[in-house]
This record gives sequence, structure tokens and C-alpha cells, in this order.
Amino acid sequence: MALTDLQIKRATQADRPYDLRDGRGLFLVVTPSGGKLWRWKYRFESKEKLMSYGKYPDVSLSRARERHDDARRLLSEGIDPMAERKAEKAAIKENSERAFQNIGGLWLEHWRVDKSARHVDATRRRLEANVYPVIGKRCIAEIEVPEVVALAKQIEGRAPDLAKRALETVGQIFRFAIAHGYASRNPAAEIRPRDILKPTRKINLARIDVKELPALLRAIEVYRGKVVTRLATKLLALTFVRTSELIGARWSEFDLKAGRWDIPAERMKMRTPHIVPLSRQALEVLELLHSLTGGGDFVFPGDMDSRKAMSNNTILFALARMGYKGRQTGHGFRGLASTLLHEMGYPHDHIELQLAHAPRNAVAAAYNHALYLAPRAKMMQQWGDYLERTQRGGKVLPFQTDAA
Repeated sequence: MALTDLQIKRATQADRPYDLRDGRGLFLVVTPSGGKLWRWKYRFESKEKLMSYGKYPDVSLSRARERHDDARRLLSEGIDPMAERKAEKAAIKENSERAFQNIGGLWLEHWRVDKSARHVDATRRRLEANVYPVIGKRCIAEIEVPEVVALAKQIEGRAPDLAKRALETVGQIFRFAIAHGYASRNPAAEIRPRDILKPTRKINLARIDVKELPALLRAIEVYRGKVVTRLATKLLALTFVRTSELIGARWSEFDLKAGRWDIPAERMKMRTPHIVPLSRQALEVLELLHSLTGGGDFVFPGDMDSRKAMSNNTILFALARMGYKGRQTGHGFRGLASTLLHEMGYPHDHIELQLAHAPRNAVAAAYNHALYLAPRAKMMQQWGDYLERTQRGGKVLPFQTDAA
């Protein structure tokens, strides 16, 4: 007779294990410890095998019968049920190991070698926040184009500026997967961002007109916010480095006696070291800063945690408080310097090298950062003099230079 739930519940342990039969080979083993285990004994290719369906009550009577029916069906088709289940478990494990987020982690470790820690961390956080929650657990070889499209559209709905970047990163991960045998195609390469994303207008980083420079310099000089923020903005104008390069500056990078700032390759966008000759005005700013933050690692430490650098938005917010919201960014100082220095006759190569714009290859990278160092130092001093005279004079003055 077939078993009932009541019979199973009433079955008590004994000194030795015993069986409760349900029919068609399915039985329940009651162990001396009180455990109740579903079993099926069958023969395949003349070999006797014992298959487990799990433990009661985790696997109910009805569920055990379903599993038993499935196994008997496989056996009738000449398939070993235990071998089939083993293969299914192996496939599940393989799919789990080949989940997109696992391959993404392998790609990140491979890709990060020549990238800055800040860039790597930002990329990881974007993947964890935007990509992995959607397709992270999917086997990378099974992801199709519609899933990638849905991912991009979902990100676009929250953060349009991140959608295109996410597509590019996803495509890089798929290429890595193909190269290492985890996938055979790249669905992200079968579409282009403009096929699925709404067009966005490219916005150049805001900068004032040259004629507004005197007022901006005076606004910086009398800024009533934090002193370190004012000095950071002033140093940015004097050196026109990228904002990220400025706020991440460490005191160990400066040789104040030699008037030189050596930014290491890992902090540069172009991944090569960069030398910033320091004008007298820049050195004065740094001397003031040293009295404020010289006891720590960062020149511009964070407000909440001095072990971290100043926030990337600090200077932008300060400029907004000065009345330049939407009109001037930290990056805008680079454009101003480039325009004025070119207009005043400085060699293009000197300016581009100081902006860290110069084209570089693997061979030239080790040398280019130090090219034209003497004339660049003279240029930077004359730039500092120009800003000082412009700020004091309250108007755009003739640029005194011997560059020509």
C-alpha cells in the first residue's frame, strides 16, 4: 500500500534502520537517529544503484513521488538518472562559475594593471550598482542582445550619462570572455549606443570668457569659504592640472626647494608621469597649505576623513558660491590657459606637454614628460606673473613674455 503523510510522521526511530515502502521502488529509510530519507534502488547496465531524493520533511511525499516519476522516465529512455543528475549539477556549477559578474571580476583584475586606483574603484562601483543586479548571475555565454538592450535602457532611465559607458564596459567584458573561452560571441558588439539610447548633446566643460578672468581671480582671492578650498582653487588656476590630479596631490610629490611637482604615472590620465614647474606664486600657495595640511599625507585632505583626498566636487561648489555656477569649472582653467598661452606665442608643443595632452606611445612615454622642461618652467613663471598682475590690475593686461 502507498504511504501517507500520517504514517511517515508516526514512524519512530529504532535500533536499526528500516524501510517504509511506497510502491514502484520508492521507499523511505528511517534511521536510528530519527532521520527519514527518500531512496530508490534500481539497476542500470547490470549494475545496482541507489538514488537519493532528499530528506523528509524537506522533500514532501508528493515531491518525492514527482522526482521518482522523473527518474523512472529517464531510466525507461535508457538514461541513467544518477548520471543525468550529476551532469545537471555540473552544468549548474559551471554556469555559476561563468556568471557575468564572475567573469567581470576576472576582467577587472586583468584590465586594472595600468589604471589608477580611483579609476578602477569607480569602474567596479558602476558595475556593482548598474550591471550586476541585472545580468550579474546570468551565465555569460547565454546572455542575448535583448538582455543587453534592456540593461542599457534601464540604466538610461536612472542615469543617462552612464548608459553608454556601461555598454562599453559590458562589451569589454564580453571580449575578455571570448578571448578566454567563457563565451563565443559579444552581444554588446551587435548594437551601437545610438541604436537604442536617446542622443545627448555634448556639453563642453564650462569656462568663462577671457575678459571675465580678472573678476574670477578677485573672487577666488576674497572667497569666504574654507581656506584650503580657496588655496586649492588658486593653485588650480596657477598650474592648470586636471582637478583629479590636484585634489589627489600628496606632499611627497613636491620638491618645493627645486620648484617642482612630479605627478606619478598612476595618477595621470595619460598613464605617464607629469612634471609641473612651480612658479613663485604657486610656491607661496603651497607654503601656506603646508602650514595647514603639511602634517598629513594629502595636500588637500577630505573634511570628514583626512586619510582621503578632498571631494572632486569641492572646487566646483566653491566656484558656484563665488557666482560662477554653470560658467566655470575646475577643468575650465585648462582651457583658459591653453587659449591665452597660444595667443601669446608660446610653442604649441610646450603648451600641450604642460597640459599633458601630448600624444604618447610606449617608447616616448618615458621621456616626453621631461621635454622642454626649462622653457616650460619659464612659461609657468610668466603665467603666474600674468595671473597676479591681472588680479591686482582688475583687467586683462598685455601678456609680457619673451616666448616669441
